[in-house]
Amino acid sequence: MGKRRLEDAIKQIDHPIEVTYRSFELDPTIGRNIKENMYEMLAKKYGMSIEQAKANTQNMVQMAKESGLDYQMDTLILTNTFDAHRLTMFAKEQGLMKEMTERILHAYFTESKHIGDHATLTDLAKEVGLDKEAVARMLAGDEMADEVRADERTAAQYGVTGVPYYLINKKYALTGAQPTEVFVQALTQVIAEDETAV
Repeated sequence: MGKRRLEDAIKQIDHPIEVTYRSFELDPTIGRNIKENMYEMLAKKYGMSIEQAKANTQNMVQMAKESGLDYQMDTLILTNTFDAHRLTMFAKEQGLMKEMTERILHAYFTESKHIGDHATLTDLAKEVGLDKEAVARMLAGDEMADEVRADERTAAQYGVTGVPYYLINKKYALTGAQPTEVFVQALTQVIAEDETAV
């Protein structure tokens, strides 16, 4: 949702803007195959009832809908995302990081695909134009793990503790799924500052 709002803001600004996606795991200790659903996990983590978890999640679903996204939280499959991050790093080397990131997010939030499963990730990679066999080999080993860990260390150095988190020109931070207008204002301000500094 935050990604979509940022993209909408960039479309409103007549200035070249480069976006770099970074790796961040909300819970690196989570397993690949989780039996709990989203509501059970939230209820346990935050000490709330299942009904409260559903109500809180429904707010997010509604905000996503307003951004043109269709989140299916009832059927979302919780999993460890480390291998999905490795895949996006692999895609980055092929110039397809944006496409791979978008495809994984859609598969996870809308299609309820298991993005911790190697076969699922391999199929998604093929859809965006990556070589299926090369992706399967990469996922079977530990290739790109160092790159993901380096990204996570960089995030820690910047004080990132959650997502979404946006760092503009390595000095201005926005957190959370901000409204499109906030992104427009922030980007416009940074562009103006850069132009006066030249």
